[in-house]
Amino acid sequence: MNCMKSVIASLVLGLVISLMLVGCIVRRLAGPQLTGTCDGACAHYVQCKTGHSDADRARCMTECPNVFSDRDSLMAYESLSCDNAVEYVDGRSAKTAAHR
Repeated sequence: MNCMKSVIASLVLGLVISLMLVGCIVRRLAGPQLTGTCDGACAHYVQCKTGHSDADRARCMTECPNVFSDRDSLMAYESLSCDNAVEYVDGRSAKTAAHR
């Protein structure tokens, strides 16, 4: 009886681990979740920008509606690499979180 419980527990644990791995793989293959909103675009910018400053986010939220005219352009921005996303907003000399 104890052996059967161990086998069942092992199978359940294996299934849980498999589902977690599949979830990670699907998220990795699907890429970032694109929102098409200024909130999502600014979250991407702040995540990529060195320092994660509240001032950077506030500036982004103020400027965003004047720069992006539609959902598609916002989604395109959100899909940029960190280097390109920060460069788009701050210019070529800016440093991203990946290049500290």
